[in-house]
Amino acid sequence: MNFLNAGVPVKLLEMKQDALDRGVATLRKNYEAQVKKGKLRQEKVEQRMALLTSTLRYDDLKDADLVIEAVFEELGVKEAVFKALDAVMKPGAILASNTSTLDINQIAAFTQRPQDVLGMHFFSPANVMKLLEVVRGARTDKDVLATVMALAKKIKKTAVVSGVCDGFIGNRMIEQYIRQAGFLLDEGCTPAQVDKALEKFGFAMGPFRMSDLAGNDIGWAIRKRRYAEKSGMKYSQTADLLCEQGRFGQKTGAGWYDYVPGKRDAMPSAEVVAMVEAHRASLGITPRKIADEEIVQRLVYALINEAAHILEEGIASRAGDIDMVYLMGYGFPAWRGGPMNYANEVGLFNVVQAMHRFAKNPLDDARFWQPAPLLARLTTEGKTFA
Repeated sequence: MNFLNAGVPVKLLEMKQDALDRGVATLRKNYEAQVKKGKLRQEKVEQRMALLTSTLRYDDLKDADLVIEAVFEELGVKEAVFKALDAVMKPGAILASNTSTLDINQIAAFTQRPQDVLGMHFFSPANVMKLLEVVRGARTDKDVLATVMALAKKIKKTAVVSGVCDGFIGNRMIEQYIRQAGFLLDEGCTPAQVDKALEKFGFAMGPFRMSDLAGNDIGWAIRKRRYAEKSGMKYSQTADLLCEQGRFGQKTGAGWYDYVPGKRDAMPSAEVVAMVEAHRASLGITPRKIADEEIVQRLVYALINEAAHILEEGIASRAGDIDMVYLMGYGFPAWRGGPMNYANEVGLFNVVQAMHRFAKNPLDDARFWQPAPLLARLTTEGKTFA
């Protein structure tokens, strides 16, 4: 829809006709909804849909200038797709992946043209969210990067360049935010309590409502990969227990909350609260009362510490880029200016002092709360994130 709205012809590729038909029908349904709301004229819908064609054959993409892969987040599936694209796309065509976490350099290596490969991570729902993470691979040509950045403007996206790492900028940070939310459940909170604290702070939605919207199975797949690759990384097991019950979120009518068909209202679930309490008891943890201030600090300061690592590693070029990612893609309260600006306002010294307190909590992850070297250095020097 982003490209059709900008007058750019689009060819949609699927492997099965029924999937293709569903995709085209969803596009028309979204446009028709805009017509009903008075946001779009019917003739505009027809003009845009006329720019859309569809196919079941890779060979029909051979004349495209840009192809964006958006298949399941599994490297083997990506490999098959990129090898097929590499075989048919014309020289100079840009091959982009919509992956949210996987290694763009590995994906580029599946082709004979790594200089033409990069990431274009659209945020869901892609026709609404303004953020586009453009992921620069180790061998991505400058002209390819420049072309995609210009294209982002054409389709009215706010583009931020990221280097290659697991999760790029946004999702790498959000993993730490979600980990803290899980620890808080173990220690005595309910999902609703955590969400309300973050929403009161100004987030569009708290971590558990956000997970239900995105799909809890997505986080589950990432954690399974983490268990294999980083066995020492600590997580609350509550999210895994939730997924084992098939509670994947809004799409299944049940996640951290319960949902009524046709509505998006998140209703607190007695079943989930009981599951959390039972898990807590199995660990021998006595629940404690946790103030909203602690909830907010642990989640937001986790974002800040991970962001400092990202800056120091050169994954993001500047603190303002990280703020833009969170303002445009993750519902961070606009008046707070993003996590890095918020850290500056609170004072980096105060952020670090709180982190030292959190490191003493035996139910948290003390290793994570060691201040990132950049954060520690700026604090010592009395400086801020530029």
